[in-house]
Amino acid sequence: MRMKDISKLIQGKKLSELDIKVLHYIIENIDDVLDKGVRGVAKDNYTSPSTIIRLSKKLGYTGFIDLYYQLLPMVKRTVGQQTDNDEDFLRISQQDFFKENSREDIDQFIRQVLYLKQKYIFIYATGFSAIMAEYLYKKLLVLGKKTVIATGTDSIGVFENNLEDIGAFIVISKSGETQQVIDKLLVAKDQGIFTITFTKETSNRAAELADLNFKLTDNNKLDDRNMLPNSFFPRLLMLVEYIFKMYLDGLQKEIADE
Repeated sequence: MRMKDISKLIQGKKLSELDIKVLHYIIENIDDVLDKGVRGVAKDNYTSPSTIIRLSKKLGYTGFIDLYYQLLPMVKRTVGQQTDNDEDFLRISQQDFFKENSREDIDQFIRQVLYLKQKYIFIYATGFSAIMAEYLYKKLLVLGKKTVIATGTDSIGVFENNLEDIGAFIVISKSGETQQVIDKLLVAKDQGIFTITFTKETSNRAAELADLNFKLTDNNKLDDRNMLPNSFFPRLLMLVEYIFKMYLDGLQKEIADE
């Protein structure tokens, strides 16, 4: 049974108990709700069609159809991920990374982050994402990059009091909807700091706010507690290593050309 945690999805949306009940209904019946339409969904939940429309708009969508198509990839695995076969779960290919991202994205990361000279790289993450943030932090340190990391409430004061010294702000957030992450991204953007986010591949606020977003396939998009087997973090680890490989290959080429 797949766990469906909608806490990040509804965070800050000011939904009523009825709204949450209807949203759960839509998610649990995702295969049927499009055929039922607004009236059918409303009837099954003993409410009015206008309630369904208002719910869609509270969540930031234009209407019920938009809500359905945005929820669909979160609830159902995308094509090519519909098997729980062990081999498919463990398979990570180069194609996975370049389906949503480009070589230009990697080149931009190298230019804007890895070639920073005077200012610091600041990394922020919470929860499970903080584990990957720690890895990225140590990787940058061994490469001689001036880097600061903060996780969760550890960042209070550390981030806000050093904004003028930060040249790049990196966020890791699987959901892309963690409020602490959004708040810090808004501050960084306001200060003109270059922002980079690593998030799931579907629409999310962190991705939309960032100057550069890397999208990684999240095969259980409504599992914000990370209770289920998930390839998001292994994919992130491989992407980070690939970025550093491209960076080091470039340095070697520069030396060879001198």
